[in-house]
Amino acid sequence: MLLEIFADTVCPWCYIGKRRLMRALTQRPQPDLKLRWRAFQLNPGMPMGGIDRSQYMTAKFGSLERAQRVFDNVARVGRHEGIDFRFDLVRRTPNTLRSHRLIQAASRIGRESLLLDHLFRAYFSEGIDIGDAEILVRLAEDVGLPSDIAHSAVNGLPEIDTALNEDFQSRRLGITGVPYFIFNGRFGLSGAQEPEVLYNMFDLAREDDVQMAVS
Repeated sequence: MLLEIFADTVCPWCYIGKRRLMRALTQRPQPDLKLRWRAFQLNPGMPMGGIDRSQYMTAKFGSLERAQRVFDNVARVGRHEGIDFRFDLVRRTPNTLRSHRLIQAASRIGRESLLLDHLFRAYFSEGIDIGDAEILVRLAEDVGLPSDIAHSAVNGLPEIDTALNEDFQSRRLGITGVPYFIFNGRFGLSGAQEPEVLYNMFDLAREDDVQMAVS
């Protein structure tokens, strides 16, 4: 069974969705599951240096007060998943392309899921700018990615093509929000779904595997 997940590293619902997915896999293991994290940029036109968080929130939600109400709800949901969202610590909204390149590089050694956890925690719980190249390299080294590979990744050699192509692919597929789950390349599921919903999709994908095997 193949599960591809389009996500962005500054998407709080992607963080929640990942936690719920891991909980679902703990409660109902899928031994033959191939898990792939795919790049999606919520803000593909973001300057590489990012922008001031308050400026971004005001432009997106109309006011800081409205943004605060939205993120208070996200934080409440996150607490149920063991996530300590500290939106008050975030000072900049980064461009996420470099972080996606790094995830692609980490996939070579099977550490992409662990790196994604580090990126989520750094940004959402510590307010760290995950658009900064040197910070990204340090986070990558923490999960065992060699420094030279990490530097090459954040500078776009050669992971930039993969990360950008995945982002383009998501838009060709009509994906406009993340997280977005695709099972066996055939069955799509949008949103940070509870484990019970994911169980149904696991069953559907497994039935699909069986039908493909006998056809």
